[in-house]
Amino acid sequence: QVQLVESGGGLVQAGESLRLSCVLSGRSFVSYGMAWFRQAPGKEREFVAHVSRVGGVTTYADSVKGRFTISRDNAKNTVYLQMNSLKPEDTAVYYCNADPGGGFQGDYWGQGTQVTVSS
Repeated sequence: QVQLVESGGGLVQAGESLRLSCVLSGRSFVSYGMAWFRQAPGKEREFVAHVSRVGGVTTYADSVKGRFTISRDNAKNTVYLQMNSLKPEDTAVYYCNADPGGGFQGDYWGQGTQVTVSS
């Protein structure tokens, strides 16, 4: 059974940085495409970033391109989201997602971690 546990959220001021981490347990990490999504209050969950199984290909939402970086360490079963130049509109609960088919959205979700950016 796959379990995803996120960490690293918090309260920061606009312009600051945070790094989120998500650890996958229960299966072979390298076989999963990994992604980050977020959900702001009153809004639908939206795609943020994806990294391919071996980490060679990354994809970003236009709203975070150039500010966020997704990466993975297959030896540590961990995917990261480095968030720089944070804006108040980045405030949301951030969720980690794993897809055994390597795609952009699978059936496995973490519990979420809150990111709050004050102006």
